[in-house]
Order: sequence, then C-alpha cells, then structure tokens
Amino acid sequence: MAAIISKLKSGTNNNPPPLESNPIMQYFEVGREVSCAGPGLVWRIHDAYRKSDGKECSVFVFDKRIADKVYKPKRKETMLDRIKACVLQLDEMRHPRMLQIIHTLEEGHNTYAFASESVFASLHNILAWHESSPIPPGGLLPIMPHPISLGPPTAQTLQQHGPGQRPPYAREYHFLDMELRFGLLQIIEALHYLHYNSHQIHRNLCPQVIMVTRRGTWKLFGLEFVENIIGNDPLEVVSVPPWSIKVAKIAQPNLDFLAPEVQMSGQCSILSDMFSLGLVMCAIFNHGKSLLQTNNNPMLYLRQIEFLEQQVNAVLPRIPAGLQEAVQRLLSRDPHPRPTTQLLPLINFFKCQSEPAIQAMQFLDVITMKDPVQKANFYRGPLLEALPFIPKKLRWQHVWPALHLEVRTSEVLDAVLLPVIWMTNEASPDEFVTFVLPALKSVDFRNLMNSPKTVQATVTLLENLHIVMRKCPQNEVNKEIMPLLYSAMDNHSHQIQTASLIAVQNVSDCLSDAALHHVILSKVRILLEKNSSDVKVISLILGFYEKVLMRLERNHIVEEVIPTLLMMRLTDPDIITRVVKLYKCILLEAKFGLTTNVMATKMIPSLAPQTINPSLSLDQFGGLMEILYEMLENIDKSQRSKLKPDNPAVPSPERRALRHQMSTDNLPAPPFNIPNLRVEQRKTSSAEDMARKNSISVAQTSTSNTGSVTGGFRNTGIGQWFFGSNNSTADGNNFLRVTNVFPNRRLSDNTLMTPKIRIAPSCASSPGGTPGGTSGLPTRRHSSIGPQERRGSAVNLSPPTLARSMIGGSMPNTSSSVPFLLTSSMQSIRSRRPSACLSGSQGSGILQQLSSGMVRHLPVGSHGNVPQVQQPWGTLQGATAAGYSALRHTAMAVRKCPSLNITLTR
Repeated sequence: MAAIISKLKSGTNNNPPPLESNPIMQYFEVGREVSCAGPGLVWRIHDAYRKSDGKECSVFVFDKRIADKVYKPKRKETMLDRIKACVLQLDEMRHPRMLQIIHTLEEGHNTYAFASESVFASLHNILAWHESSPIPPGGLLPIMPHPISLGPPTAQTLQQHGPGQRPPYAREYHFLDMELRFGLLQIIEALHYLHYNSHQIHRNLCPQVIMVTRRGTWKLFGLEFVENIIGNDPLEVVSVPPWSIKVAKIAQPNLDFLAPEVQMSGQCSILSDMFSLGLVMCAIFNHGKSLLQTNNNPMLYLRQIEFLEQQVNAVLPRIPAGLQEAVQRLLSRDPHPRPTTQLLPLINFFKCQSEPAIQAMQFLDVITMKDPVQKANFYRGPLLEALPFIPKKLRWQHVWPALHLEVRTSEVLDAVLLPVIWMTNEASPDEFVTFVLPALKSVDFRNLMNSPKTVQATVTLLENLHIVMRKCPQNEVNKEIMPLLYSAMDNHSHQIQTASLIAVQNVSDCLSDAALHHVILSKVRILLEKNSSDVKVISLILGFYEKVLMRLERNHIVEEVIPTLLMMRLTDPDIITRVVKLYKCILLEAKFGLTTNVMATKMIPSLAPQTINPSLSLDQFGGLMEILYEMLENIDKSQRSKLKPDNPAVPSPERRALRHQMSTDNLPAPPFNIPNLRVEQRKTSSAEDMARKNSISVAQTSTSNTGSVTGGFRNTGIGQWFFGSNNSTADGNNFLRVTNVFPNRRLSDNTLMTPKIRIAPSCASSPGGTPGGTSGLPTRRHSSIGPQERRGSAVNLSPPTLARSMIGGSMPNTSSSVPFLLTSSMQSIRSRRPSACLSGSQGSGILQQLSSGMVRHLPVGSHGNVPQVQQPWGTLQGATAAGYSALRHTAMAVRKCPSLNITLTR
C-alpha cells in the first residue's frame, strides 16, 4: 500500500486537477494523469486505488470549465447532461464489453469524476504514439510481441522524434496479432449488445471511446451521442443532425469516423456504426491514421468520401487477408452491403487456430458473472487447454489478473490452482517472484488443510509442489514451503497424507541432506505406521526410498529404512518385487555395511513367507529366491570364518539350482526308445582288469603260432554277435542287444553286477584238459569269495568238431577247445534271472544256460557245416567248434558279455 501511494504521489503533475472538492477523494487515492478519452478527449484518466481494499483502478475526471467553450449556455447544459448520462448508463449496463464502473459519478465544484476498472489508455492514445513514430519499411503498423510500456512517454523518447512531434498523451504499446483479433471481436460484441439488447446506436464509434485496460481487453466507452431505436426492427433508420461547424466539436461525434449517410442525409442506423468500425480497422493497420482526414471540416469530408474507395484499395494490402473483404464491405457507401455484428464474427479472421485462446479470454472477461461451478469447470478444462496458445504477454497481462482474484476465493481455489501451477511452470524466476509468489503467500494453506471444503486445494498444491519449489528462492523454500510440507505430513487427513508423500517423492531432489536425514525419514516411517496396509501409501514410500537411497548412510538404513520396510504388508506381487530390489541394492552397496545379524533376524524372516505366495509369477519368485540365497551365502561365509578363524576358510557348498531351473516341464520330450533296451558304458572292476591283463599276455604268446583271423570274421563273426562288442570301435562302448536273445529279460537285469567268471583255455593236446591243473577242470572265482580262493568247476569243456567252411571266408581247423555246454534249454534261461545263478551251488549253471542258448541258435549240420542264419540284427557267421577255436587266436583275446558280465580268457 505504501509503495502504491509513493508511486502515485511521485507521478503527480505540477498542476494537479481540481479534485480537492470532489467527494470521490474520500474513497480513492488519486495519482498522476496517464491518458485521456471521450469526445474531444475531455476525460482525463488518473491512476488510483481504492482505499478500502487497495484495489487498483482508474479515476476519470471531467473539468466543467471545458464546457465554457460551448457557444451558448443552453448547449453547455446539454453537453453536461450528456456527460452525466453517459456515466450513469454505463453504470447501469454492467456489460463485460462495456467499461466497468466501480464507483458512480461524483460531482464537485468544478469537476465530474467516477472510478472504473484499471485502464491503460484509450486506443487513440496508442495510435497517436504509432502515428508520431517513424514509419517502418512497407508503411505497416508494427504488430509484434513487444513488451508493454505502462508509463507515459519520457523526455528521452520525445527528443528522439523532435520537439512537438508526439502528443503528450501518446502511450507506447505494441499489439500482438491475437490482441488485435481479440480486441476487435470485443468491440463487435459491445456493439452487438447495444444494437440488439439495448436497441441503441452508438453514433460516435472511434479510437477515442475504445479503452484498453491493463489486462489488454478493449472496452467500449463514450455513450454521449447514443440514439435509441424506436421500432422493433434493428435496421430502422433514425434521423440525426449532420455535423456542423456551428456546434462545438466536443459536442458532436468525430467527423473523421462518421458514416456518409449521417452527413449527407441526416439519417443513421446500426449499419452506420459498422461503417465507423471499418474506419477504425483501417486506422489500426494504417499506422494509426484514419482514411478520412477532415480537420473538422464538413466540406473536406464530402470531397474525401468521394475517393474513399481508392483509399481503401490503397490500404488493403496492409490489412490481414482474412479481414480484407469484410473491410471493403464495411466501408461501402451504400449501407445495405455492410455486415452486421451478427455476421462479422463469423469471418475467417476470427475463426482461426487461436479461436480456443480467444474464447478462453472472452470467458475470463465475464468470469465475475459466473457461479462457482461454472468457474471451476472453466479453470479445469477450457482454460488449461487454451493456455499453450495464449502468448506469454497476454498470459500475465490478461489471464493472470483474473486468476489472482480467484486465488482469494476458497470456493474455486482448488480449480484455479491448476492454471496457476501451469503458468508457474512456464514462468521465469523473475516472473514467478513478481506475480505468483505473492499470490500464493496470501493464501494460508495450513488453515485450509483443516477445512473439508478446501482440502482438495491443499492436495493440488502438494501434488505440484515440485514445480513451485524449482522456481522459488531458497530462503522462501525454507521459510514457506518446507513448513507447509511438514504440516501436511503431520495432518490427520488420509488424503493430505497421501498428497504429502507424493510431494516428498517429487521434491526429493530439492531436499537438503539435513531435512532429509533428520526430519523426512522419521515422518515417512510414522506415516507408514498409520497406513501399514494401504497399498498406495506403501508404493509411494517405496518410490521415495528408491530415489533417495544412495543419499543415505548406514545408520539411516538400519534405523529408518529397514524398520519401515519390515512394517509393510507384503501381499501385492509388485510391492514384493520392489522390496526385493531395495534389499538387493542395500546388499550390493558396500557403504551400508549390512550385518548378517540383520539379514538372519529381520530381512529373511520377512521375505521367507512370501516364497509360497501363489500370486507371484515365475520371474518374481526367482528374484525373491535369488535375494534369499544371496543373504544365506553372506551368512554362510560369515559364520564359517567365525567358526574356523585359524584355518583357511572352508569353501561354501555350491548353490543348488532352483527347482524351476531344473524343471523339465518346458523341455522337449526325448525320442522314444525301446523300453527293454538300455545302452550304457560298462563298469569294470579290479578283477576284470586283472583278467584283461592276463588275457592280453596270453594273446601275445599265441599270436605268433596261430596267426590272424580274417577281417570278415572279426567284424561280423560270432564274437560280435555273442559278446555284444566290436573290436574295431575306438570308444570301447559295448552295445547290448538283449531283447532279441533274451526276450523275457528285465531292464533292471542289465545293470546288476553279476559274478566275474574266468574260464581257463583248454590244452591243445588233451581235449577238455587244463594245463597246470590236476583235475583237468578250469578254475573260476565267484564274486562272493576272495580273489585268491579257487573253486572247482564241473563244467564239461569237451568241444565238438566244427566245420571248416564258413560263409564269407574260411577258418583254420585247430585243436583248440572252447566250452560246449549241452545242458539246459533256452526256456530255462528265459525263466531265470542271472542273479539266480550266482550262488555257490549253481556256479556252473550259468555256463550251461549260455551254451544251451548258443546251441539252439547255432545249429550244426550233419557234415559239420554251419549254415548261414539270417537274424534281425545282422548276419551270423561261424558257430561251430572250429569258429570257437579261431576266436582264441584273435588279437583281442578277451571277450565280454555286457549283460552277464562274463569274461572269457585264453
């Protein structure tokens, strides 16, 4: 208030207006004169403010002594009556497109005065500044986004253009394109109200009666010469006197903007006002100059009106394309082609991409006439959508004053804060400090928290607190914002508590370490204690911890973070996953130094029950198990090092694969195999190794005497068929074909360790005899006795005579002997398991069963020839005794039967 008084007093002219005796001085503090308006510029406009509430306004002052220039006293009184009627009618209208009167007319000894909304200047003052300025290239009126100048022309400005060239009432102001569209549209709406609602004709539409407010809106003024429309037809013609040099110019309309039918025929209608509007448009785009320069001379007016069409064509290129046709029709000498106020707003010049912005600004002009519901809907919807299309200059000049007034209204405070926050985000730091911060400081949000009607306003501010905090100076943050945030976190309202957590999460980057460590963490923990089962609160707290975790120290983790996490109800899968990620970050960060005691007694017990949570997905379950395993590994290493401090650390057991990692549910099914056939690498024993060594030594001794066996016998002969192996294979694997030989043999029998049996070779000179033995029988070692124990065998080793001829080659006829067992049959083999023949009393039965099977599968012809037998698994060759004898001379002297685990050695 003191600053405004000082400003007003410092700008007071040396010759102040005679206002001392006017009663209006009781209500307003009047300052300097800033502009002038009205017919003949008879109204002097002063900056002022209302004493009761400090509202900025303008005081219009009319000096009665001006009326002395009227030639006759009767006309003087008529003029004064017109002046008073103009103000009184404006006060009654209360239309948003007309100048708003906030204090009615007051009459003093020498003056008339009234107060209106704050006015910057009349359009005539602004155009006078442009008219007296150097004409730019192209002769166009500069229309650019230029800063507004709110002061009168300075001495320096006047000196730049020479003395006496610029009028003292000229005001510098540069219009934006949108301002011109919006301003002209406002004047059209004001005329529409006069023509169709008040049923009046203005008669004096000119730049002198168009007021430009400090918000940038255009308001219609100057109703001194209005004429009423008598009939119901708005286009009805009304008789009026033409302009005359016999009457003072201040008592007549402006001749430079007068319609031709008024001057030529003394008739006017609402279309006469449309002609005047066309001239105003041309003056705006013609560097402030009207097309008619009559110098208050009616004869000059008549001569210039004849060439008006040429004047219009000359200025037409300077007018926007969307407005050119309308201007041509408005300035037609015939009134009928002129568009009315009903049709003119529909042209393309006003229907453009900026239409939402213009509509929003139009609504702001009448916002005071709307109810709270309409205001709230406008602030939440149309205004927010239009703000990006409104130039920055108009945001602060036109939009912000309306918002500033609404901030003080609690009914729509929550809605109006949305555009306020938007403008704050787009404001510079200086603009924020100048406009927004004082408005926000004027609202006591701490008290508003306790009122149910204004809780939503506090919530809106808290949810957008980070935007305000970035623009606010640090001293204001500590003084105003942080106390507000602390109060919100301590509030009992669940809605405000949730909003405070959103605010804390958003402003976490702007918080100081002291505030974070000493205040915020403890308040967050208290909030969770009050809302331990609220999923939204838990999610917000987790988001806050995720942002500030790396700014914390070990004591904060142990004393604040982990206790808070332990209080959370872990039921939601997303919450569990986020808690697991936080625990993992805490474990990986070395500075936190998390002890195994905390892991074992707090963290693991809180997470372990969630391993059976059925709502977890496979990935979520895997992450949960992963963190549990990591904590168990840390505990394992720590405890091992504690339990054995003097010894090297015992390596921890390798972690077992998780169940879902070993699962074969998602693996392709293996190819189908014959169920009775099992192929595996044969296991060996020490006894077999000993037998193999003995057989190799014997084979080396006999190789020189017997020679080699043909390749066909070695590859496809009886040895391969009988013993299930091929000597030529490099890997040593024995492939067992049991199904065809022993159909009733079970799969488990192929893996049993049967007794190791060794059969000594018979003597060449004594069939069935064994060298070195007295009994002539081979010796064998049973698996159930020691390696040095020997038992006699009752097996008959006398072989029959085998034929020489073999299919695919011949075999030498030697005197070697092989076992030839004539007991038992194939049926007996099928009915027994090999394990049934392993007892001491039946040690020889297995050889008998084997030989019996061979005799049945390998029949001998009457002449000793072995016929060729076709088998599914290959060709069988050489099954006589001669074939057995030849087998003894092969390079591989040891033959094996994988299924029975029998070794035959020479």
